[in-house]
Amino acid sequence: MDASRIAAIPIFAGLPEPELAAVASVAFEVEVPSGEAVANEGDFGHALFAIESGTADIVMGDTTLRSVGMGDVVGEIAVLGSGRRTASIMATSPLRLIALFKRDVWALDNKAPLAAQRLRAALDEHRAMDEHRSADT
Repeated sequence: MDASRIAAIPIFAGLPEPELAAVASVAFEVEVPSGEAVANEGDFGHALFAIESGTADIVMGDTTLRSVGMGDVVGEIAVLGSGRRTASIMATSPLRLIALFKRDVWALDNKAPLAAQRLRAALDEHRAMDEHRSADT
C-alpha cells in the first residue's frame, strides 16, 4: 500500500516517513458494502481498521453507540486489549478500510513506535468512552 494513503488517516498524519512506510508495508485494503458487518460483537479480533471512506455504526446488542467515518479507527479494543470484539461494526454506506492484522500491529512497537503509541492512545480513548457510557446507565 502507498504510504500517502496511510498519511491521510489522521491518527498517522505527521509520522516520520520510515514509520509511514512500516505501516504501509503491512496494511491492506478492505471494502465492505453498505449494510454488511465489518466485525461482529463477541468474535475474536484479528485486525483493526482505519476508515478511508464511508461510514459505519458501532453497535452493542441492539444499541448504536456511535457513528464513525473517514479517519476513525475501529476494532482496536479487540486487537490491543480484550481479544474479542466488544461491539459490532456495521457499514452504513460503502466502506473502504485500511486494515492491520493483530500480529502486524504488535510488530509496529519495534518498526513504528510512534504509530503504535497513537493506536494505543485510540484504544485508551475508546475505553474511556465506554466507561463513561457504562457509568451513565
